Amino acid sequence: MLEQALVVLAEAGGTAVVQAAGTDTWTGLRQAVARWFGRGNSEREQAELERLDRTAGELEVAGTTVAERVRIRQEAAWQARIESLLENLDAAERARAAADLRALLTRHTGQGSASSGPGGLAVSGSMDIRTDGGSVGVGVLNGDVHIDRPQVPDPSQG
Repeated sequence: MLEQALVVLAEAGGTAVVQAAGTDTWTGLRQAVARWFGRGNSEREQAELERLDRTAGELEVAGTTVAERVRIRQEAAWQARIESLLENLDAAERARAAADLRALLTRHTGQGSASSGPGGLAVSGSMDIRTDGGSVGVGVLNGDVHIDRPQVPDPSQG
């Protein structure tokens, strides 16, 4: 059984695969994940590329009614595959593979990560909030907002 930190890393890997499918980051992440799984074996790497392509294909054709189930199933499948690979390595290889996977995820999924608790907003990267016409733009609001029309100055005041 893996220590909790490696289970969390495997979960992040599974999520990254699914979230990248069909996006601009897919090609780079796909290659890096296949290389990571292949561990220098070109046949194993090719098999992983094919498996990753099947995952992307399943996610692409999933209709709106089943898309969430397919996403969850694929994330769990990739997490299990990563956990299995890590479990089958000796301690030194496992530490090296975990470090490689962390670096791969950092390189292909963004500069860092952000997380937030319930009712919070987490952003890793840029976020713009724009308002127009007397509206209010907020990321997280705890409390009330009241918008009153500004008072029109008396003509004698300028």
